[in-house]
Amino acid sequence: MVNIVLMIFLVVFVLGYWRFDDIRRYYWQKKYQDKQLTTQQQHLISKVMPVYRRLSSIQRHKLDRHILWFLDNISFLGRDGLVVSEAMKWVIAADACLLVIEKPWPIYRNVKQILLYPSAYYAGQEARDSAGLVSFHQVIRQGESWPGGTVVLSWHDVLEGNRLPGDGHNLVFHEFAHQLDQETGATTGTPHLPDATAYKNWSRVFSRAFNHLKASMAYQMPHVIHSYGATNEAEFFAVVTETFIEKPAALRQFDSELYHLLCNYYGFDPSCWY
Repeated sequence: MVNIVLMIFLVVFVLGYWRFDDIRRYYWQKKYQDKQLTTQQQHLISKVMPVYRRLSSIQRHKLDRHILWFLDNISFLGRDGLVVSEAMKWVIAADACLLVIEKPWPIYRNVKQILLYPSAYYAGQEARDSAGLVSFHQVIRQGESWPGGTVVLSWHDVLEGNRLPGDGHNLVFHEFAHQLDQETGATTGTPHLPDATAYKNWSRVFSRAFNHLKASMAYQMPHVIHSYGATNEAEFFAVVTETFIEKPAALRQFDSELYHLLCNYYGFDPSCWY
């Protein structure tokens, strides 16, 4: 009798572990399906994110539920004396969740906490010279994305990204694009994709676009994507994500193949919002 009970428990445990994401998704759908933002909360988001008013009713409902989920499951910690208000959390959550508006739960599988500084901050950086000697120095940063699930943001730069929604720069988009990239276990500029064909197509289009940006910077030619994207493939993915959402028409005209690849990955066409 004891062996049968243990066997049943083991089967239930294995099935539960195997279907853990499905079980969590079902629980979250039941928990959040009837929840919606208050009028005051919607007004706040509309004020800092003008495209919110231009989303379809279905998209707004998805975004609202994602925001509520985000605030329930991800913690915020102020640094350098910053007291994090509820409004600050809502602004960051809205920006972050816009990226994954068409993706199912769990969104941002690895993100656990957000460290929020008042403005740009000093961070330690390790450097290795040609002789192999390692040195440490301080650099000024606006944000970071750590593979362990921490996102670091400068509140001043978060506000600047929302104040100028069409300039192609948004710190939250940038750092959370890194988190999507890091879901594969590495920071390579290639996020998790559905199959081998998708990876092959991504590699072809992104390699071409990345090399084009590097060549443009080398010859000081104008480009719709910011020059920081030429740093490496990971930064290219984060920067082109900012461009995709904030300057969709310009990116589509400049490189329609890259634009449609991003539409397929994110599941939406941001040109409909402008």
